[in-house]
Amino acid sequence: MTDLGFPLEGSTLIVGPSQAGKTQLTARAMEAWIDREGTADVVLLEFGPEYDRNGTVLGRRLERYTDIPSDVWVGTVDAHAPRAESVHEAELRELARENAMAAADRLADAPAAPAAVFVNDVTIGYQHADGAVERLLDYCDTAETAVLNAFESDELGTDDPVSARERDVVQRLRTWADRTIALES
Repeated sequence: MTDLGFPLEGSTLIVGPSQAGKTQLTARAMEAWIDREGTADVVLLEFGPEYDRNGTVLGRRLERYTDIPSDVWVGTVDAHAPRAESVHEAELRELARENAMAAADRLADAPAAPAAVFVNDVTIGYQHADGAVERLLDYCDTAETAVLNAFESDELGTDDPVSARERDVVQRLRTWADRTIALES
């Protein structure tokens, strides 16, 4: 066990609403791993958008909470926040599809044999049916540890296709993870 409240082995899913501390806890987990094991074969998949919604920033990147060593492999998606940015359902679906395609590209580029995988805002890459979360989970299973965080709340909507897909993905992640840490705002 670490001072994080969970071990850095196997898979950990961190869930909660916006501004609950998911990204910050993921950053602390990455720091703890690097302090203990070094930066060799550390992978960060950065899917977090940073979108200002009426003065509240939705999403944060890990780099806001920690200095990421240059030898950590980082796959960044210039992600959209579909529910916040879209005006109509067709645009919502298209933004989610663009995120899914970009996430698939980053995953395809990732090193083949990671020791540790950290994924910030994992559901952003899988809010569209084109996003294959199973590929990500298979990849994470090859690492000694995987720490993923995901938005889990109805604060951004419940009836749209992105929210429905996101709930399904979070449920799949909960089933896959060795442990789930639920944060509250």
